[in-house]
Amino acid sequence: MLVNPWAYLVSTLIVLPVGFVWYNPKVFGSIWMREAGVNADAAKSANMFKIFGLTLLFSLMATFMLQTIVIHQFGALSMIGGMPFIESAKPSYEAFMGDYQHAYRTFKHGALHGFMTALFLALPIIGTNSLFEMKSWKYIFINVGYFAVCFTLQGGILCAWEN
Repeated sequence: MLVNPWAYLVSTLIVLPVGFVWYNPKVFGSIWMREAGVNADAAKSANMFKIFGLTLLFSLMATFMLQTIVIHQFGALSMIGGMPFIESAKPSYEAFMGDYQHAYRTFKHGALHGFMTALFLALPIIGTNSLFEMKSWKYIFINVGYFAVCFTLQGGILCAWEN
């Protein structure tokens, strides 16, 4: 197995404590609310079940994509057609995985690729939308910074937690 199911769970859930700290009024929360144009009173009446539920769903979706970015062995798996084809793969796949199954499976390596994902994927997406929405650079950097921390931690967790 390339990824431990517990790693999926922890990686998915990590966005909540990071968000609680990152968007806390004593950290970036007050600045973010001002830059986003969010009213504190209106935020109190928001549907938190919907917000946190969808946040976890989106985090799970990001986790599934991050695994393929931070764990290089997924490249070999994709070359044989994915999990359904492991049993029918040529002996070279098993030999490759025997030699390299644990290569670059460290927290540090996964964290690097997670951070690069935030820099080269989250920044362009959030930045583009924010520019068209006439948001400030503070707003962009606060949101991208949140994803940089989340993706860095998620990448490290997914990459290192094999068993």
